[in-house]
Amino acid sequence: MSRRREFLKTASALGAAGLIAGCTGGDGGSAGENETTEAGNESGGDEESSQLTFGGDGEINMGVSPSVPQDNLIQQYGPVRDHLQSYVTENYDVPDGLEASMFVGNNYSAIIQALGQGTADLAETGPFAAALGVKSDNADIVLQRKGYGSWTYVSQMATSPDSDIESLSDLEGKRVAFSDQLSTSGCLYPLYDMKTEGGLDVGDLPEGSGTNADFEATFAGGHPASYELLANGRVDAAAMGGFVPGIIGEDEFESNARVFHRHEGLPRAPIVVSADLGDDEQSALQQAFLEAPQSIYHGQDGEEGTDDDLWFSDVREADVETYQGVIDVANELDVSQDIFQG
Repeated sequence: MSRRREFLKTASALGAAGLIAGCTGGDGGSAGENETTEAGNESGGDEESSQLTFGGDGEINMGVSPSVPQDNLIQQYGPVRDHLQSYVTENYDVPDGLEASMFVGNNYSAIIQALGQGTADLAETGPFAAALGVKSDNADIVLQRKGYGSWTYVSQMATSPDSDIESLSDLEGKRVAFSDQLSTSGCLYPLYDMKTEGGLDVGDLPEGSGTNADFEATFAGGHPASYELLANGRVDAAAMGGFVPGIIGEDEFESNARVFHRHEGLPRAPIVVSADLGDDEQSALQQAFLEAPQSIYHGQDGEEGTDDDLWFSDVREADVETYQGVIDVANELDVSQDIFQG
């Protein structure tokens, strides 16, 4: 598996000052769902291969982004953690007692930085955060997730049911909540649409504080949290992923929020690995997902269709090219790696 370090230039890219463009080389193919790689399974047994240590701390550390309420994450991702441990230890040459562990990051930035600092080996995160993680040499994209029957999803903006806000241009002078500075659907695309469709000045957002924008920006720290700010009357509008009504409950969501803008066709979120891992280690983690049983998506109770199911139900091979559209939007907003210092 080649490292993703060189980026494509597009006609609309910002040249050397641009944030990111897609990677060169390699096959970003969509095939590979549940395919096996015999060479990967044999890597531990080949006499030229070394033992896979995943950082040498005795653990495969998995980071989870705060995209849904944290009290649900452990129940949802527990089977994924358990499968990673069993798959890798059974199919590769690893140190005795190697375990898989899991932690929940405070935000997307914390997840990406953990990958770069060696405290995380793999993580689930958003498209924008992942692409920026590749640019900063913290992460490599290895998989894309499928959720709700699709490989794409929606960014949306909502206001209160009785609000007079009908379009993006109406947000001038209003209080607007965004999910996270590194959120694709909860920040990046809403800002892009506010600028290009609404004619608003977004100032130094998403990288800065937004004090020079045409509206007052607040970062909620997650998609449901963005909705809660709106529901509690603390903002006039809120940006979030189109999956939030499913988390909150359709009836409750519609009693507090009215969607007035949608941007469709966003590539669903990736799974990334630390760029510091060796190719064999990256491949082992990728194969663990590609060859996983469907039960890993059913949560702690093991039953499909219950509250602890994961939002995604399949994965396929991917790389940074899969997220070229996200990269172009980030370039348009002049986002740089300095956003990690925000």
